[in-house]
Amino acid sequence: MLINRLALHRFRRFDSVEWAPAPGLNVVVGDNGAGKTSLLEALHLMAYGRSFRGRVRDGLVRQGAEDLEVFVEWQEHLEDPSARKRRAGLRHSGQSWRGRLDGQDVQQLGNLCAALAVVTFEPGSHALISGSGETRRRFMDWALFHVEPDFLQLWRRYSRALKQRNALLKQGGAAASLDAWDRELGESGELLTLRRRAYLERLQEKAVPLAANIAPGLGLQGLMFQPGWRRHEVPLADALLLSRERDRQYGYTSVGPHRADWVPEFLELPGTQALSRGQAKLTALACLLAQAEDFADQRGEWPVIALDDLASELDRHHQQRVLARLVAGQAQVLITATEAPALLEAWTPARFHVEHGQITAIA
Repeated sequence: MLINRLALHRFRRFDSVEWAPAPGLNVVVGDNGAGKTSLLEALHLMAYGRSFRGRVRDGLVRQGAEDLEVFVEWQEHLEDPSARKRRAGLRHSGQSWRGRLDGQDVQQLGNLCAALAVVTFEPGSHALISGSGETRRRFMDWALFHVEPDFLQLWRRYSRALKQRNALLKQGGAAASLDAWDRELGESGELLTLRRRAYLERLQEKAVPLAANIAPGLGLQGLMFQPGWRRHEVPLADALLLSRERDRQYGYTSVGPHRADWVPEFLELPGTQALSRGQAKLTALACLLAQAEDFADQRGEWPVIALDDLASELDRHHQQRVLARLVAGQAQVLITATEAPALLEAWTPARFHVEHGQITAIA
């Protein structure tokens, strides 16, 4: 994928700005607070439905404005000269939104987000490893949304069944009604789990050697999947029945894929609790880059890769290994920094400067 144009209106510090990044490596420089990160936030918003720094209502709308607007134009399958250009727009107030994709209104935000693929590494990315299981579930599901066309329908099927079962538990619903939803939850949950497990096994084949390449001292050995119940002992439908009385007391479903997780395993470290913040960042980066490479294998095109404040997140040696890995691929890469890392000069990136609410190309 190649971003041709990004336009922001009433987005954080920007009143109105347009950016046309180049293919390959792009570096955006500027002082702290100038708005570099906001460019990547806007792309992340279009690809995930939220910024990596929070929800729209948490400060994305420019002070004094009622809403923000983001417009993205990009091209898919760059090796195909006949590939169409795609366009997406989003107006969001923090409470309500309106989206358009290729000239048509979008009714569900997930459909808009599924069109544009962006893999983002930013200062909070260590949460992929050290944060909650929800973050890691989103990581798996994002990839499956993009590489398996029917996954979104399966995910929604499971989510609807889970919502219905939880409502019945809170209302003291009859056993017969719970039996019906247990069957639906069990069937859709087993299918969902098979997809996630297969994806993580495939990702592991890329993440382990990739981590050895960019962070040789990390010792990443594998990614262990946790389905959300003791799947090796009982099917999900049976696990739901066994937990029913406890779930009635809690008022929610305590087992199933909505409790799934995965954890990295290391050669010499006992677990993620033993990781330093820097090690967690490197592990997260290895997993994110592996996700981008898997996307390219499955889809025949690369996602856009956005790296926010790379120089402050990685030392010079790790930067060099990461950049060499990225250049070897064919992704459009967007990097922000207060100053352009000297290492980048070897690959002659397109350079841009952000100041006073505007972005300009540097010759």
